[in-house]
Amino acid sequence: GYTSLYKWNGFNLPENFVGLDNFTRAFKDPTFLGDLWHTLVLITLSLVIQLPVSLALAMLLNQKLKGRSVYRVIFFAPYVLSEVTTAVLFTLVLSPNRGLGDTVSKLLGAEAGAVFADPDTVLFALFLVISWKYFGFHMILYLAGRQGIPAELTEAATTDGASAWQVFRHVTLPLLGPTIRISVFLSVIGSIQLFDMVWVLTGGGPIHASETMAVTMFDRGFRRFEVGYASA
Repeated sequence: GYTSLYKWNGFNLPENFVGLDNFTRAFKDPTFLGDLWHTLVLITLSLVIQLPVSLALAMLLNQKLKGRSVYRVIFFAPYVLSEVTTAVLFTLVLSPNRGLGDTVSKLLGAEAGAVFADPDTVLFALFLVISWKYFGFHMILYLAGRQGIPAELTEAATTDGASAWQVFRHVTLPLLGPTIRISVFLSVIGSIQLFDMVWVLTGGGPIHASETMAVTMFDRGFRRFEVGYASA
């Protein structure tokens, strides 16, 4: 809002008008530029890995499998947890020296290390947690979209001699187009708005390696009281 045009600490009324200086400062701020890069990386990983895996699982669980309802519940269950609960859970699981992940890796003869404390691995560890929580949601979207496709269309293609891959490529996938677009839109928006999970898991660290735009905005606005800059 208009507060982004002021140098304001959040107290009293904004009076020190600075125009577009806050915006200029943002695009010269290496932390904010890093936020943009982190967001782009998370979006790319989501589109390339998370959503295709969700789609594959949806196609698998659309088949007549024994106990498929149980599998659907298991895969969807992580989405029910809040972001804070998920973050706390993975803080314990991936904790060095005493976490389940570290214990399992040592049994396998590997060294897990502190993935959230290493600037080279923290973003990918964060993506792992995000994927674990949200892939079930996208799976359900795709599953609902797949079940909305008339069975007569796929049966007709199969009768005409199309293979399972050809049916998926030329019948199922095009008809899932609207669902896929919604899924991509939600994934992109979610990556841009990411805050709770990052704040609890890493606080944006180490050395801003996992910081997002929402984390920077919170830090500048509510910890450093640079509300005008945070608004920008």
